[in-house]
Amino acid sequence: MMGATAALAVVMILAPASNSAAGYVPLVVALAKIAAWILGPSMVLTVISGLLAMAVSSAFQEAGWVWAKAATGVLILEGSLHILGPIQDEARRGAGALAANADPASVASLFTSEANSLLLLLAVSVVNIALGVWRPRLPKIPV
Repeated sequence: MMGATAALAVVMILAPASNSAAGYVPLVVALAKIAAWILGPSMVLTVISGLLAMAVSSAFQEAGWVWAKAATGVLILEGSLHILGPIQDEARRGAGALAANADPASVASLFTSEANSLLLLLAVSVVNIALGVWRPRLPKIPV
């Protein structure tokens, strides 16, 4: 999941600010494919596996670090959905812009905001992994 997120961020950060519609549309379609085929399924797998681990193990249900990890998992889910939707919408709009031979003037602002969201998603993912590896002693949660 982090690989797909990093790939999307790198492409968005390094994308040229002034790009013709003919160059813009394939870029956005490639981003949409990465988001749909790699980021989406891996995000679902990450969140579901974490929730299943909590449901199966009673020790996990009472550990404070697990609940903190679950909270970051929800942030990962929200962040991934925040990325998937606009990228898919932009791919559809880009195809229309190519058909109309329009100049995509908003590419720089879209890519900047989405790249910032991706970087934030990467940071939350690192925190989520650190919680799973480090397992800090947080107060127990009575269930």
